[in-house]
Amino acid sequence: MEIYDYIIVGAGSAGCVLANRLSAEPNVRVLLLEAGGRDKSPWIHMPLAMRPNSRRKSLNWGYRTEPEPQCYGRQIPFPRGKVIGGTSSINAMIYARGHPLDYDGWRQKGLTGWGYSDVLPFFKKSEGSWRGQNEFHGGEGPLKTSPPGIRSPLYKLLAETGEKLDYPIINDYNGGSYEGIAEPDFTITNGRRASSASSFLAPVIHRKNLTIETEARVLRVLIQRKAVTGVEYRQKGEVFAASSTREVILSGGTYNSPHLLMLSGIGPAELLRKHGVEVIVNNASVGENLQEHVNTFLNFSCNKPISFESQMRFDRIGGTIINWLGFKRGQGGGMPIQCIAFLRTQLESERPDIELLVSPIAPNTRMWFPGIRKSIGHQFSSRVAVLHPKSRGRVSLRSGDPMHPPEVLWNLFADPTDLRVLRDGFKAVRKIFSTEPLANFIESEVRPGPSVRSDDEIEEFLRRHCETAQHPAGTCRMGADDQSVVDDQLRVRDVEGLRVADCSIMPDVVGANTNAPTIMIAEMASDMIIFSNRNK
Repeated sequence: MEIYDYIIVGAGSAGCVLANRLSAEPNVRVLLLEAGGRDKSPWIHMPLAMRPNSRRKSLNWGYRTEPEPQCYGRQIPFPRGKVIGGTSSINAMIYARGHPLDYDGWRQKGLTGWGYSDVLPFFKKSEGSWRGQNEFHGGEGPLKTSPPGIRSPLYKLLAETGEKLDYPIINDYNGGSYEGIAEPDFTITNGRRASSASSFLAPVIHRKNLTIETEARVLRVLIQRKAVTGVEYRQKGEVFAASSTREVILSGGTYNSPHLLMLSGIGPAELLRKHGVEVIVNNASVGENLQEHVNTFLNFSCNKPISFESQMRFDRIGGTIINWLGFKRGQGGGMPIQCIAFLRTQLESERPDIELLVSPIAPNTRMWFPGIRKSIGHQFSSRVAVLHPKSRGRVSLRSGDPMHPPEVLWNLFADPTDLRVLRDGFKAVRKIFSTEPLANFIESEVRPGPSVRSDDEIEEFLRRHCETAQHPAGTCRMGADDQSVVDDQLRVRDVEGLRVADCSIMPDVVGANTNAPTIMIAEMASDMIIFSNRNK
């Protein structure tokens, strides 16, 4: 059995940060275990290849939900990264943090040290912003950000339309103005995806005190007398054990971290016994409190050839790929998303309640061949997501076999408020696209189309066609109460030497894309771990 000071489970958005920061301590040994493979494929690093990457079975856990009760029993598939870098290696690369009130809300729940003023220094620590160092941004951090690399007339049209509708037009939605229409920041650098792996892990991969094992699926955390001693994992058909002298940190994400806790005997006692797992700590909160940003999209055909559809012709796509492979230049190094908007639709909202992502391309576009496969035509599209869902789902054990996936129920629209907010966001998108000057470029609404008009018809469409933004959170809830899964230092309750550091610890999901907040959580966790062990 190999002996390490720290064992990190999961090399995703959080795990790569932890591996970097903890192994910077020269007197410790760190083991990073990742169930997926290396991020060697060039397509992972090509930003424009994001959509096919998210569908590749080799990079994706291939999860789907249980039948969703409020969505006609639909089982909705959702991608999660199964590769070094985790979902940061297949996501849409939006850099967003959320509203200050999101984090102040955590602090108001008794979570000392988690208000906005507390977390901002850790956002800045991780970030190497294209804007440079300032009050809100870090200039030298490993995670590089950039403005849009692909541009079209769409953003200017949206901004002018937004002004007519009294929406604020803002330059930096992470920098003091958190509500309005803006161009997005991306985790892209020099035409390459800035995943957590390329940003934090690649620069330190040759440290002698850091061991990285891929295709290593952790089966359980080893616990004796409520103290962690190490982990057991399967790699290439063999089972190995590794010992930890200080801590094991779970960074498997919102689905895999609670799943591993339950497989290790920490969770709802009745459920564990049902699946033959010995109960070590009875905690009914493990796997509960699952939250997601439920969303949908609308498509509009445009009457002028100013969308990205022309670039999807097979010969142009070929040229884009060659240009990117050879020089990391051109359209392959960007994302076609032109606009991000954080808006309020409810009078009672203190902060934005919906997010829009607007693109000069339809989500269902594909490469086309003149005379062989038709183009779908020039289209604009907008995704609309509920930022502060009230519905709560759960992650459960499917069986006691660690190789079986967890059972996931989002429970979308269990609280009818979420359906109302998404419906009102849907209507806000329609209003934007029917207002000049943007309306002058719109020919018709393609999805869902003019037949869906009344509130009841919109809600029916949403139940049948909603998706999520792939921003799950909350299943290892951080709290000041005894029923929470982890405390404000991210330590698992009633177990010594075990922490969780990923998006699962959020008591309430932040109102933004979750990659940057997850990296912030890992930065804070690293400081907590180093400080606590230096002072022992």
